[in-house]
Amino acid sequence: MSIPVTGRLGDLLGKRTMLLACVVPLVAGSVVCALAATVVPMIVGRGLQGLGMNLVPLGISALRELLPPARLGLAIALISASMGIGGALGMPIAAAVAEYSDWRVLFWGSAVLSALIAVLIGRLVPPTPPQAKGSLDVVGGLGLGTGLVCLLLGVSKGADWGWASGTTLGLLAAAAVVLPAWAWWELRTRDPLVDLRVTARRQVLFTNLASVLVGCAMYAQALIVMQLLQLPEATGYGLGQSMLAAGLWMAPSGLTMMAVSPLGAKLSAATAPKVTLGVGSLVIAIGYGCSMFLMGSTWGLLVVTVVCNAGVGLASGPCPP
Repeated sequence: MSIPVTGRLGDLLGKRTMLLACVVPLVAGSVVCALAATVVPMIVGRGLQGLGMNLVPLGISALRELLPPARLGLAIALISASMGIGGALGMPIAAAVAEYSDWRVLFWGSAVLSALIAVLIGRLVPPTPPQAKGSLDVVGGLGLGTGLVCLLLGVSKGADWGWASGTTLGLLAAAAVVLPAWAWWELRTRDPLVDLRVTARRQVLFTNLASVLVGCAMYAQALIVMQLLQLPEATGYGLGQSMLAAGLWMAPSGLTMMAVSPLGAKLSAATAPKVTLGVGSLVIAIGYGCSMFLMGSTWGLLVVTVVCNAGVGLASGPCPP
């Protein structure tokens, strides 16, 4: 929800300035989580960390200003696929720390790495001048945030609260009112937070839809496979792996995503981005198809995740997250 706000501020203030600004909640959120003793500060800290993740789209946007066109495709593919190498290393490292040390070490480590990111941005990223004039659409930001919170909270908690409960229905009804009102405002304000007219263009619309589908495909298999690996064998479908072992089984898929991304950039340069997106989507479909026959063993799930993430790596260039 905060991505449009930080993106607009990046246009108004400069991408480098906002990249440094995004590190602040990332460090603060990590520290809050490390010190948390109850669930409320943990949620607050994770929310702050989420604000810091705007570094990824801002970084992609900054590449368009800093790199020549010949190098842009490969750079975007690599930064998009950086989640792959992060997952490949992050899951087994996090599992090892959680099993053999204190989980708070994970958040202290995240705080230190985030501070290091700020130093590297300050030293290596050139200043980027503002690319737009005008002001920040505060009303649009509040409207979008309110509408999405109502919608997502209603959908995610509906099963627990009851789909016919007053709270669930009230949140969904509020979303149904707020989001159209937000769209009406965005279409009429001089400096919209989200230019819906541009978003509705065929090329932009279908690229965004493809991004959503590729992202769902990536995160769905990551979440489901991790659970299957760790569930007890007594369930009849779990594989009884420890947390560390499950992380290690998932690591090759992240490395594959990182390795395949440059190939996707080269394929886009030789043909067209839509060709790469189509090939990547086909590979993802093959990976999910294989899962129908390979879910009974750890090696089978390894094949499934590697194939799926190879497809995500191909699609990450023309369709960055």
